[in-house]
Amino acid sequence: MLTSMIIKNTFRDVNYIEAGEIARSMTDTEIRFSLLEGIIGADYKNANMFSFIVYYILKNPDVKKKLIEEIDRIFQGDKTRSITKDDFYSLNYCEAIVKEVARVFPIIHTFARCIDKPDEIAGYQWPADTLFRIYIDAIHYNKDYWEEPDKFNPDRWMDENFEPKKNSFIMFGGGLRLCPGRKLAMIELICLMALLFRKYEINLVNTDSPMKTTNIGFIVACDELLVEMKPRN
Repeated sequence: MLTSMIIKNTFRDVNYIEAGEIARSMTDTEIRFSLLEGIIGADYKNANMFSFIVYYILKNPDVKKKLIEEIDRIFQGDKTRSITKDDFYSLNYCEAIVKEVARVFPIIHTFARCIDKPDEIAGYQWPADTLFRIYIDAIHYNKDYWEEPDKFNPDRWMDENFEPKKNSFIMFGGGLRLCPGRKLAMIELICLMALLFRKYEINLVNTDSPMKTTNIGFIVACDELLVEMKPRN
């Protein structure tokens, strides 16, 4: 992770593009804060994110059915073997669920960006060191970017021709400080879904009861999610 941040937007970066608009490399301060963010925040955010994922799966029986069908097709009823790399890349609907939950219920509703030089944004002139607060919900529910934005629909991500417009999906932030642990986070969430739902039958204790959440700083945390679990036949 450290190496990837050090070489980001340099000639050693495999994604470096010489022509066109190139972002600068990261400063030592930005690298330090990104590492700190990853070490301290990743587990806490993923734990809450997984609670949201379980809630949305259980609130949508059709989604749960498709999820179970995908898991059973891949693991063929084996509830104990380890998940392989091929398994992971075959769990496409699991990935679609993660992305759709992150769109409709982002664990962080806002984040900040600061410009380091004067710039024109939205028709206004802004001085250097201006801090902008970006409201993620307004982007994720924007009808200019999403078809039926108010609808929880993981199938939108299963369309081979579907690609979100640039900066319209901000699950892991964006720009130079795009979350360095995003791939690991996706691996953890997808594999945990497969491990849990291939082995257990899970239902909400009360399907009419909303999930209880609280705001801790800019993070939305799950206070309580009551479920019933029993081994699958």
